[in-house]
This record gives sequence, structure tokens and C-alpha cells, in this order.
Amino acid sequence: MLIDTYGRVATDLRVSLTDRCNLRCTYCMPEEGLQWLAKPDLLTDDEIVRLIGIAVTELGVTEVRFTGGEPLLRPGLVSIVERCAALAPRPRMSLTTNGVGLERTAEALRDAGLDRVNVSLDTLRPEVFQALTRRKRHGDVLRGLAAARAAGLTPVKVNTVLMPGLNEDEAPELLAWAVEHDYELRFIEQMPLDAQHGWKRDGMITAGDILTSLRTRFTLTPEDDGQRGSAPAERWLVDGGPARVGVIASVTRPFCRACDRTRLTADGQVRTCLFAREESDLRGALRSGAPDEEIARLWRVAMWGKKAGSGLDDPSFLQPDRPMSAIGG
Repeated sequence: MLIDTYGRVATDLRVSLTDRCNLRCTYCMPEEGLQWLAKPDLLTDDEIVRLIGIAVTELGVTEVRFTGGEPLLRPGLVSIVERCAALAPRPRMSLTTNGVGLERTAEALRDAGLDRVNVSLDTLRPEVFQALTRRKRHGDVLRGLAAARAAGLTPVKVNTVLMPGLNEDEAPELLAWAVEHDYELRFIEQMPLDAQHGWKRDGMITAGDILTSLRTRFTLTPEDDGQRGSAPAERWLVDGGPARVGVIASVTRPFCRACDRTRLTADGQVRTCLFAREESDLRGALRSGAPDEEIARLWRVAMWGKKAGSGLDDPSFLQPDRPMSAIGG
């Protein structure tokens, strides 16, 4: 069991498979990209599967989310999913992706054992997509979403970040589109995880702003509190349901008290929080020949030291040194 001093138990593992990405989203990294991790620093496929196996069989993890960077850039992704699906007990597995390569991989991922996907899409306008991502791949993402739905990787969730001066007016349009195509839309407040450290609290689009915009077109009924559990998204029924929309208000409405996550970076570091400035090394133990029991112990120790909250409300808050692409979303 991965328990911390506040009694929270981590059962949801987020695994970053690579720090590389084929988009250059303005809220994540600069146009020229970043200094990528060297290949020897990355966990191998075998090391990833071994660590996930320890988490599932020794530490009580029941859900695994593959992230990046962009996880579809990992050559061994399908094999990793297939091998993890063979674990007993079998974890529920999902993938967070920008969707660019999903059209050609959705069926293979489903056959390997992936259960569902989250796809990042911030706009329905190709020109705004290009301004946000610095790439002309909007059509690829839309086709990837359709392929995921056709493959049964459902519910297909769409993650959207609204940015001032770019797409802040699109919330109602995006929700109408998601309802029409049977996607579950989730708005995410922009978080201080950009490589440029340019995030400013007073410039972000808040959960309150998003809900106000949506209510100009839709009737939103709060979902029963008991259905949320440890999920980061507050959810509302859209015009009475069954469609739902979620808002992840990491900045203005933190949900740290219910957090059930543990995170593994592409280079084998445990992170107790997305906003943590400290990491615990598992790669070194792996490569020095440590048995599973020792690695599990190190993981428990790391999670025992998890802080009460993200610290975003503290005036002295400092962004993590490593950007989102390196630590996994």
C-alpha cells in the first residue's frame, strides 16, 4: 500500500513514457522545444513494465495512466500495454495523448488491452490550433478522436485548456461539439507547469469563468458529490443529462485532500505531486540490482513524505524546475 501521513492511499499511477512531443503548445514548452532526456536516462520497456508490476502486485495500484510528453511517440507502447494487461490483478489502463498519432494506433492499443483515452484538444478552429500548438495537425487530432471512439476506447475524454486572447470564447461551442460526438469534455485550468515559467495567476481563465460561459447556452446541474470520489474533475449534467462536462480546477479549487495519485517520470523518478519540487530515484535501484521488495520499500518511503497540498495557494509557491513534458500530465 502507498499511504501518506495524511491517510491518503495512492491507487492511481501516472507513468510518463517520454518527455518528447510532436506539438509545441504555448502553455507547455517553447517553440524550439526542450533539451530532451538522453536515451540512457530513459527507463527501458522492461524497466517500465517491472515498475508497473511492482506497483500493481505489491503496492495496491489499480489504475495506470500512460502519459508523456506524447506517449504515442514511445516505440514500445503497444507492447508495454499488452504486458501490463497480463498482470494479475489486471490494472485498468488509459492513455493521455495529443491525438496526432491516434488514428493509426487506436485499434492496436485496444487489442493490447488499453481501456480508454484522454485526448487534448483546445479548439475547434484550425487557425487557433496552429497558434496554440505551432503545428498544422488539427485534422489529425479530430481523426484520432473518431478512431478512438470507433475502437471502443471509451469514454473518450477531451481535455481543454482555455487561454486568454486565443480560445477563451470557445467553451460553449466546444461543449456542443463534444455532446454531438459523444465525447466527455473536461476543461482544465492552466497550471504553472510551463517550461518558460510564464504562467500568471491573474491572467488565467478560471473554473468560474468557464462555468459562466457555458451557462450562457446550457443548463448545468451539479453531479452528486458522492460520484466524484478522488476524481480531479467536478462534473455537471448538461441540460439534464446524460451528457456531462467536467472542470478540473487545480488552481482555484484544489482537490489535494482526495488525491490518490503517484507519478513515475520517464527517467524513473517518483513524484508525489504534479507540483512537487522533489523526486525519489527508482531507476538507480533498478539498475543496481535491487530486488522488487527493496524498490517497493523505496516507493513507500517516497509516498509517506507526500505533502498536504500542492502549495499553489502559498505566496511563496515556486514552479517545479522540470516542465510538464518531463514529469507527465
